[in-house]
Amino acid sequence: MKHRLCYRIQPATNRGHEAITPFPELIIFDCDGVLIDSEVISARVLIETLASVGVKVDAAHVQTHFLGRSWAKVAAEIRHSHGYLPGTDFEEKYRTELLARFEDELAPAPGIHTLLARLTTRACVATSSSPKRALRSLELTGLSAFFETRVFTASEVENGKPAPDLFLHAARCMQADPAQCLVIEDSLPGIEAAHNAGMQVLRFTGGSHLRGMSEEALSLGGTVRCFDNWELFFEMVPHANRQPDERMGK
Repeated sequence: MKHRLCYRIQPATNRGHEAITPFPELIIFDCDGVLIDSEVISARVLIETLASVGVKVDAAHVQTHFLGRSWAKVAAEIRHSHGYLPGTDFEEKYRTELLARFEDELAPAPGIHTLLARLTTRACVATSSSPKRALRSLELTGLSAFFETRVFTASEVENGKPAPDLFLHAARCMQADPAQCLVIEDSLPGIEAAHNAGMQVLRFTGGSHLRGMSEEALSLGGTVRCFDNWELFFEMVPHANRQPDERMGK
């Protein structure tokens, strides 16, 4: 399979995101669809749970309206579009079933363990998932040790993505300059949130939920750099790569 590295960027100003700094101070990883290949599982469970209360949506609707958003925004969208407000019982049912599916089906993004082991730049996670879901996802996929307590969720800020709050919160906690942060995202709200935070962003497009999309669509008309395989990451950020003869450290 030929992997895609989308490098074409519009020559317009594009909010100053036409270049990626070779020396980011902090790399902020989204979790779902970036570190773990979870979005297809999440969409399937949400579709099934909504169907149980008479709300019919499909995978395309989930990707367009729910992907990358906090549960509060997802619930608000369901109410707006379908006249049904998911209450606490619905949310608990969805989260319980999702975590049960994760136990059997969740997998890390291929190559992410190798990438993180070679990474020299400081890194953290900033996700729209709940704390319980995020931590369990990292445990199940063997990624917890790479981030330890450096996991930030939308529950810690007032506004979820596409607002910049979560990424700015992560940078503040990590004592990093937002202008020197690089965000790795897969969703449009996440990309917008990174831009709104004044951060640089790369789009990881290797998740199952993005298969079949054109390069033009994935790169948002050539305005966002993207890659679909973690082996390509160091081509874009070469100075974050640990040299082969270096021993693993903290």
